[in-house]
Amino acid sequence: MRKTTVAAVQMKCSESREENIEKAINLIKSAAGESANIILLPELFERPYFCQQRNYGFYGYAEEPRANAAIRALAPVTKELNVVVPVSFYERCGNLLFNSVEILDCGKLKGIYRKTHIPDDHYYQEKFYFTPGDTGFKTFKTTFGTIGVGICWDQWFPETARALALNGAEILLFPTAIGSEPILNTNSSGHWQRVMCGHAAANLMPVVAANRIGDESVTPCAENGNQSSSLTFYGNSFIADGTGEIVKSFKNTEEGAICAEFDLDELQKQRLEWGLFRDRRPLVYKDLVKK
Repeated sequence: MRKTTVAAVQMKCSESREENIEKAINLIKSAAGESANIILLPELFERPYFCQQRNYGFYGYAEEPRANAAIRALAPVTKELNVVVPVSFYERCGNLLFNSVEILDCGKLKGIYRKTHIPDDHYYQEKFYFTPGDTGFKTFKTTFGTIGVGICWDQWFPETARALALNGAEILLFPTAIGSEPILNTNSSGHWQRVMCGHAAANLMPVVAANRIGDESVTPCAENGNQSSSLTFYGNSFIADGTGEIVKSFKNTEEGAICAEFDLDELQKQRLEWGLFRDRRPLVYKDLVKK
C-alpha cells in the first residue's frame, strides 16, 4: 500500500503579498498537522487577482522561479514539514511571461508546469499577461506519488486530465482563481465542480481543486483605463475520489485546509480492472486534433 494524504487550501488574498505568503505558510502547517503529504494552494495566491484589469505596470510582478518570494519562503517550509507543495506564481522567462506552478518537494525545486489554456473574458483578462504554456502536460514524481497539475482554465478541458493520466499522473491537482461572472450573470460553481469530478471518474484518480474566496474590487485609475469592476471568488474547493465523488469540500466563505487519504496502489489496481486505458483507441481519435 502507498497511502498519501492530499490537502486543498482555501484562502482570501489581501493587498499585502507578505500577508498572503504568511497565511499560506500557516495553512500549509495546519494541513501538515493533519498528516497531509501533498498540499495544494490556490492560483496566484500572492496577490489579489490582478488579471481582473489590464495594467502594464503589473508585468513587473513576474519573476524567475528562484527569485519569487513565495517559492523562496515556502521551500524551507516544505523541507521542514516533509511535504510537497505546488506553488502557483507569475513567471518571467526571458522576454516571455507565464502563469506557472513550481513543484516544491520536501525543499527541492522539482520543475515547472506552465498554464496551457489562457482565458480572455470580462475581468479574467489573462491573455494580456500570459503567454500560452510551452511545457506540455507534465507530471512530477514526488516523494508521495506522481502528480499532474493543470491551472484553473486548464481544468475545463478533458484533454488536460487525460494527457496527465497518460503521462503517469496518480493524482490531479488544479490550483484555481474563479468566481462571479458579472457580465454573464451566472454562478458556475456547480458546473466547475462537476467537470472536474468527471475527470476523476473518467481517469479513476483523485482530483484536488483549491480556490480563493472573497470580494476583490478594481479602483479606476489612468493606468487601467479607468476600469471599475468587482469579482466575488466562490471558493467551494474540494477533493474528489477516483469515482468522481466529492469526499471533502469547503463552502464559499470558509478559509482553511481540507484533507483526504488515498491508497495509490489500490487506485492503480482499479484502473487496470476497469480497462479504461486498455480499451482506448488512439488511432480513431484523429478528430480530436483535426477540429
